[in-house]
Amino acid sequence: MINGSFWLGTMFGASLSLLLLNKDLFPVNLGWRLAFGLGAVLGLGILLVRRHVPESPRWLFIHGHNDQAEELVADIEREVEEETGQRLDEVSDSLKIRQRHSIGFGVIAHTAFKRYPRRTVLGLSLFIGQAFLYNAVFFTQALVLSTFFGVKDDVVPAYIIPFAFGNLLGPLLLGRLFDSVGRKPMITLCYVTSGVLLIGTGLLFNAGALSAATLTACWVVVFFFASAGASAAYLTGSEIFPMETRAMALAFFYAVGTGIGGVTGPLLFGKLVETEKEVNVFYGYLLGAVLMIAAGIAEWFIGVEAAGKSLEEVAKPLTAHDEEAEALA
Repeated sequence: MINGSFWLGTMFGASLSLLLLNKDLFPVNLGWRLAFGLGAVLGLGILLVRRHVPESPRWLFIHGHNDQAEELVADIEREVEEETGQRLDEVSDSLKIRQRHSIGFGVIAHTAFKRYPRRTVLGLSLFIGQAFLYNAVFFTQALVLSTFFGVKDDVVPAYIIPFAFGNLLGPLLLGRLFDSVGRKPMITLCYVTSGVLLIGTGLLFNAGALSAATLTACWVVVFFFASAGASAAYLTGSEIFPMETRAMALAFFYAVGTGIGGVTGPLLFGKLVETEKEVNVFYGYLLGAVLMIAAGIAEWFIGVEAAGKSLEEVAKPLTAHDEEAEALA
């Protein structure tokens, strides 16, 4: 749900763009610059917010900050007791680790490609599929609307708002099912369903059966499922790897996925739209749909079910592996 809240910002930004791109309110050469610059202002704000976000207790403990980790966990336990009136069960399981202040890139690469190669393939599949779908469709939305339906540039944000709302609604309504039903079935369902629906949208578009409004409505339905699946995929990319590599694994998958799907998608789709032929755009939709469906199938066969499990159950910390290795030696 938190990942999906990205689209709340998109809705706000699109709504604000309607005002900033209004030629009666702002000159043409100023409005888009104001809209663009607001992103930088928000980015600076995040730097301030980040200073007040605590590190993970697991990260603190692994890196030797025992007192801070204990204090943070004690605060969480105390808050739960105050809100629910119930005391958390005493912990009986334990895990012995060797604390270290840093993890080298060599160790991280070895973990991803040697220890967990199937999980690495899974992460790449999920990220490339969603990156191509999102960046191909979303980044060329204005081109499609203006080229095939004559929608004016300053009106395009009005079509982005419902699109973003559908993306927000998916994680909000389906999010809890990823914990109750499970990661594997829900990610598979969302990826495959969004791919199939996109093929249907492409067929209708190619047949000339859609208007700007109905095409947007189709996109809303497609990305209702795609957004829930992609939001979960972001978390899957980190939770299926050991604690010490989670952030780097997520960054790696995002970078590769964006590099392959996020760069080639808009470039290819832009060229297809420039031909002004509906059938060429349909082929682009078909490619994005196939990648999403393939990623969904990959999740079903090699996905890791992490629902209801601790991170240590899904993947032991590398420091725990080191300790076990030393004991065996």
